Amino acid sequence: MTTKLVFATPNPHKIQEIKDIAGNSDIEFLLPPETFDPIENGSTFEENSYIKAKEAARLSGFMALADDSGLCVEALDGAPGIYSARYANTPQERIDKLLANMRGKENRNAKFVCAMTLVSPDGKIIFQTRGECHGKIAEKQAGTNGFGYDPIFLIGDGKTTIAELSEEEKNKISHRGKALRDVLEFLVKNK
Repeated sequence: MTTKLVFATPNPHKIQEIKDIAGNSDIEFLLPPETFDPIENGSTFEENSYIKAKEAARLSGFMALADDSGLCVEALDGAPGIYSARYANTPQERIDKLLANMRGKENRNAKFVCAMTLVSPDGKIIFQTRGECHGKIAEKQAGTNGFGYDPIFLIGDGKTTIAELSEEEKNKISHRGKALRDVLEFLVKNK
């Protein structure tokens, strides 16, 4: 039996990524209603993912899943963190600002964080998890795949950015992939 689940985002990149990661699961991911526009005023990734999931469930009447994710850079005291999508006006401006703020910094350690919250149709938390992907901030952009900060996030041996990986390779190691696999495992065990 197919499980209907609203994924609380208007971002088409995230929806596609979620569907790719979920693969052949028996979950039908639905978009939230067009009126979906939650106020993300939480102070953590977990709080913001809950705010989004609760609003999507309220509007749709279905179980809802939301993620809140971002990039945390050690040398910038965890910034941009929960403000990753609002760090500057466009994706390129966000990358440019981050690279400018990293000039001269020796510590390039960073991590992508993804908190996912699954709520019941009445907005109660059923399951919450966090996925992290550790790497370093590159000196310059490389790669054209992915989105957001992917072109400046080095993984593994520090020679490859996430934007240089295929979608399949990215989904195996990504923060969102790790968190979603936790959610899918939870749903399978609790059918």
